Amino acid sequence: MPRKNLQLAGALGQASADKRVEILRRVAAVGSISQAARDAGVSYKAAWQALDTLSNLAGAALVVRAVGGAGGGGAHLTPAGEQVLRAAGEVARARDAVLQKLRPGAPALGALGLRTSMRNQLPGRIRRMRLQAGAMEVELELAGAVLRSRITRESAQLLGLARQQEVLALCKATAVEVRAQLPAHWGDNLLAGAITRAPRAQGGEVALALDGGLQLVGFAGAGSGLRVGHAAFARVDPSAVVIALP
Repeated sequence: MPRKNLQLAGALGQASADKRVEILRRVAAVGSISQAARDAGVSYKAAWQALDTLSNLAGAALVVRAVGGAGGGGAHLTPAGEQVLRAAGEVARARDAVLQKLRPGAPALGALGLRTSMRNQLPGRIRRMRLQAGAMEVELELAGAVLRSRITRESAQLLGLARQQEVLALCKATAVEVRAQLPAHWGDNLLAGAITRAPRAQGGEVALALDGGLQLVGFAGAGSGLRVGHAAFARVDPSAVVIALP
């Protein structure tokens, strides 16, 4: 069932660098999703993913596609799509006005305002990117550590990811496994540090101060042997690491 009211806050409450609104704007300008995708430097599939996500967040269809016909098909914005585009322009102008008032070196307010259930939010920089098994592996350089994330190529395109770009690596605490000893089968995507908060005897949440100074929250099983102040290792699967733009 469609939502009764257009959810502008939901549609526009994402990172300003996200390409969804840009693609919507290009569709309005050229009347073609395929051309909008080319102009935005993303695939046709990624463009549709962006428009579908934006429509979901707004609670209304933003684009109507015409198939075939004398004009060869095309796409145009719905009244809701036009409203989202106008609101996006106003939000951008208001944001620019606020940023102009901030002195250089002010805190990254975008990152501070990010609200998510993911306990781990680690600032880092993209070290390299490579295609692997149809997905994009993004290698992140954290403070004193390296972390890999596996995302779709479309997501990488929509975020406009590039080497040396500053990002946030997000992951749930439940996706991080912490051990006192390094198991031989763990492979890569390992983080080392010292325990600052140990789990109960039956297992549970554990906090780890990474060697580079970042804090990580994970889980350990019963009888883990973890003790405050002792060294430990954490692992998170690359597919559980989400990339966000601060």
